[in-house]
Amino acid sequence: MLSTTLSTFLLIFLAEMGDKSQLVCMLLASRHRGLPVFIGAIAAFALLNLVAVAVGASLAHTLPIGPIKGLVALLFLAFGISALLTQEEDEEDITEAVGYSVLVTAFLMIFMAELGDKTQLTVAGLGASASPLGVFIGATLALAVTTLLGILGGQWLLKKLSPTLLHRMAGVLFLLIGSWLLWSVWPTLLASF
Repeated sequence: MLSTTLSTFLLIFLAEMGDKSQLVCMLLASRHRGLPVFIGAIAAFALLNLVAVAVGASLAHTLPIGPIKGLVALLFLAFGISALLTQEEDEEDITEAVGYSVLVTAFLMIFMAELGDKTQLTVAGLGASASPLGVFIGATLALAVTTLLGILGGQWLLKKLSPTLLHRMAGVLFLLIGSWLLWSVWPTLLASF
């Protein structure tokens, strides 16, 4: 489980550095206290990861493992290509919803931004092919660290490394993992047809 947790952490960490959720946290923290932003964001990420791992693990118990691993490999390859093609986005203007606390605003913004995002789909795919608990812990810790970095030092990091470079690094990692998964599952896929 430790290797699953560590590999999930690394993958999600690289994928989320400079991503929209980190920028949202950075912008909210530039206008409000950081602790409520952090708590709201982590609560949203934990809920999203729990749903993703549950969906992935339930699919693993209902479908044959070969096609699931093949689908996960194709998802990784698609996300890798997408990350390599991602261009740097302009910062969006973030406004707090009227009547909501900063914590609730952070929760709702992160939840809506990440629902069905590549990170959630990646977590679901990993949950289908590896230890669901390890995937949940690794993904949630990675998102907690990227959120904390976004709140504390994101502006400095983004001055040194562009979001495009971070997306490229994540894209290469996604392509390598997708290729390795596809290579390892190829004999199983051929045997099922």
